Amino acid sequence: MELIGPYLAACLLLVAAGAAKVARPDDTARAVTAVVSMPLRRLRAVVRVGAAAEAALGAIALVFPSPVTAGLVAASYLGFAGFVALARARGGPLATCGCFSTPDTPATRTHVALTLGFAVSAAGVAAGVSAGWITHVLGDQPWRGVPVALLGVLCAWLAYLAMTRLATLGATRRALGIARGASA
Repeated sequence: MELIGPYLAACLLLVAAGAAKVARPDDTARAVTAVVSMPLRRLRAVVRVGAAAEAALGAIALVFPSPVTAGLVAASYLGFAGFVALARARGGPLATCGCFSTPDTPATRTHVALTLGFAVSAAGVAAGVSAGWITHVLGDQPWRGVPVALLGVLCAWLAYLAMTRLATLGATRRALGIARGASA
């Protein structure tokens, strides 16, 4: 199963992002108001419920990959990519995409590309995995899947940094008028 590493990263990010939005729904609710017309107070509740479902899906899909759970992960990431692309296309002042409930993390093309990549990896797992515990899936990998699991965690961390810190850095550079490739 070649795509299990990125799939594990996708599941871990669903858990982390969902938990963050449950705890702090405001940034996500504000991001959604840029696309959907709904009172902010009501959106907070909707965000919390959706975020709890997101975290639960990530946890279940991580522990028990199956065509259904992997397909739901793929659909989630397609939806996220669509939302970020729509928000970017509208050109509104989207200070944050709300993904990790951190302020000032603008939605970027990198974010769209990463979410589409996670959708593709989850779709590949959905097409190639038979339902079973993650230990069975990783057990077929060299060294009982430990390197694949560690690479999945690393991939999740790097994707998180790309969607948060790299986006913030890019926004700061644009605000300061620093051109790409300029030397100090």
